[in-house]
Amino acid sequence: MWNHRIGVLSTLAVLLFSVPSFADSRARIVRLSYVEGDVQIDRNTGQSFEKAFLNVPLIQGARLRTGFNGFAEVEFEDGSTLRLTSGTQVSFPQLELRESGAKASTADLQRGMVYVSFAGTKHKDDEFALTFGPGTAALATPVHFRLEMEKAKASLAVFKGDLEVNGPSGVAMAGSKETLNFDLTDHDQYRLAKKVEEAPYDAWDKDQDDYRQRYARNNAWTNSPSVYGLSDLGYYGSFFNVAGYGMMWQPFFVGAGWDPFMDGAWAWYPGVGYSWVSAYPWGWAPFHYGAWQYLAGYGWVWQPGGTWAGLSNPLRTLNPPVGFKPVQPPATPVRSLVVVSRGAASAAAPTADGIRIRNNSAGLGIPRGSLGNLNRMSVHVEQRGFATATFLNPPAAAMYNPAISGSSVRGATAPEWSAATRSTPVNQPSAHSQGMAAPSFHAGSASASGGSHGSGGARGK
Repeated sequence: MWNHRIGVLSTLAVLLFSVPSFADSRARIVRLSYVEGDVQIDRNTGQSFEKAFLNVPLIQGARLRTGFNGFAEVEFEDGSTLRLTSGTQVSFPQLELRESGAKASTADLQRGMVYVSFAGTKHKDDEFALTFGPGTAALATPVHFRLEMEKAKASLAVFKGDLEVNGPSGVAMAGSKETLNFDLTDHDQYRLAKKVEEAPYDAWDKDQDDYRQRYARNNAWTNSPSVYGLSDLGYYGSFFNVAGYGMMWQPFFVGAGWDPFMDGAWAWYPGVGYSWVSAYPWGWAPFHYGAWQYLAGYGWVWQPGGTWAGLSNPLRTLNPPVGFKPVQPPATPVRSLVVVSRGAASAAAPTADGIRIRNNSAGLGIPRGSLGNLNRMSVHVEQRGFATATFLNPPAAAMYNPAISGSSVRGATAPEWSAATRSTPVNQPSAHSQGMAAPSFHAGSASASGGSHGSGGARGK
């Protein structure tokens, strides 16, 4: 049955080149694409801060904050990312879509440390700015940098590219491998250093960048106005051709008993109503674009097409099986997130030294990039019901938590880590540093609840 699989990155060139821009939807949203540890979000709905949920749409006026051992990432339409380390708070005073189709984005660092990977403006009138204290870094060309603000000082280190910062003392410029150090109490006076000092979170940021580049490489969707979510589709599943239907995508580790709406949440937004938020780590594009379809011999598959759906993203299904009951939003507005958890028992679970992957987990509980190529392991899980694997690298939370690792919080070396120490809920999986090589694993024997699904499985023979 695996002969239906083809290279996910090459096939997207045909399918997704025509992904529409947000001009088709007046509701501008960006994606909360990574959540680990203590992360809270204010969605600007009047609810104030609440526990963050992966794939929650961020709108203008939203705020994010991370506690001790908290990490988060925000992904923009063009694939640009802003990553928050522990003890950081960021607000988004501007996430605007203009009549011309141009996007104006402003993030304000209020405290802590962030990493920015900016892809460069796609529209001639696009604007992207990062503010801190009285300073503003206006981004126009591709750049990768780190910004830390603590009390009255700020430090901006450029890894690649160049940028300029506007402040009370004028315009400061920094290029690759240079650092600007600001005194925020003295009219934003600055010093330029011709080097970049290494910071403990640099390795974590590099892992995340490597993951995105590896799984979004050589793909025409990267030239489209909407590329976010592409890397996760490449890592957690694959496209394959179905005669009479065309190209479809399906996550790994799914069988006949799985449906794409088993785990998620309803998020209410004023003036829009409820928006469905998927708990699956790949669950962004397939719930804002295209439709889910049930095909005999394959199960649920996603077919791209149609127009982009922003906050108002009705659950589009075609040919559902007999007895299928779609999830329904609450009857009355509830400002806090309303969690739906029908399949959490199938989520991948930590073991003493790694992870146990179950059939019908669909990637839930598998940290992105942590196990290398999932295709081969998915075959074993489909046939045997489950498999166990050993991580190559610990999660970021373990790397910087002395209570877990016994090392300094800001120590740069990775400690020994046992997955059994993880306390993150299954519908909010931790994310690990990327493992570039295939992990060691062994398949378990089929169990009554998780055996191979035979002819009713995920893909046809």
